[in-house]
Amino acid sequence: MRGEALSLVIIDKLPFAPPDDPVLAARIEKINSEGRNAFMEYQLPRAVINLKQGAGRLIRDEADRGVLMICDPRLTTKAYGKQIWQSLPPMKRTRDLVEVEHFFNAK
Repeated sequence: MRGEALSLVIIDKLPFAPPDDPVLAARIEKINSEGRNAFMEYQLPRAVINLKQGAGRLIRDEADRGVLMICDPRLTTKAYGKQIWQSLPPMKRTRDLVEVEHFFNAK
């Protein structure tokens, strides 16, 4: 959707594939059995792609603006969180609700 019809995208948790998926489990096992790191080589890059696709729902053209809200604390508490942040398009970041309110009130 373009324009103000969509101005907020909320992502409640980072989009990692469910670990009980048998195909994922087989891939992880294969990568790890080769002495590689399945999380860093496979799971994290896939989650980054999915997150970027979610963020892309917000901005469809140059005139669009909005807020991408990511609620998962792992973004700031885990070492891989920085890699995820760096993969997103450049945007102002805040944890301050007042700043978000000002953003929505400004035109």
